[in-house]
Amino acid sequence: MNKVYLFLADGFETVEALAPADVMRRAGLDVTTVSIMGRPIVMSAHGIGVEADALFEDVDFSDADALVLPGGSQGTENLSAHAPLRSIIDKANGEGKIIAAICAAPMVFGRMGLLDGRRATCYPGCEGDLTGARYTATAVEQDDNIITACGPAASFEFGFAIAENFCGADKVTIIREQMRFNDL
Repeated sequence: MNKVYLFLADGFETVEALAPADVMRRAGLDVTTVSIMGRPIVMSAHGIGVEADALFEDVDFSDADALVLPGGSQGTENLSAHAPLRSIIDKANGEGKIIAAICAAPMVFGRMGLLDGRRATCYPGCEGDLTGARYTATAVEQDDNIITACGPAASFEFGFAIAENFCGADKVTIIREQMRFNDL
């Protein structure tokens, strides 16, 4: 089973964490939510407390197949400021593992220099921090192992894009049908 770590920091955008986690779990991926705050309850940008599955300092990330960052302005700043997280993102990227970020969070990758020459998207107004990227303004963008998405409305599509890398388009089509996306 593919292992995905989804990182939570105070100020994260609720739907950008929970919708992709839900989609990926439906796809059969082993998703662990990880608090970088040193405590299990992480407060979203809208004051919703979410209990993470694990604390960053208690996890060995060597089994990661994908690392996922939800956005939210303050959440992104907290993720960006967390040096140990940046270190594992850099290592995973170097190993060609999936690294994914939505909304403001692609700025973390841009600030790290991981988007140089890559197609990427983000929340409008954040593209200035996508250093070296070819900004596409699409809902979801994948360039090799890096997946980015533009904001809360793209949360499900972001989850589908990550899942498709591990379980294929046919499985994602089934999940979309089960979730009634074809009825929209």
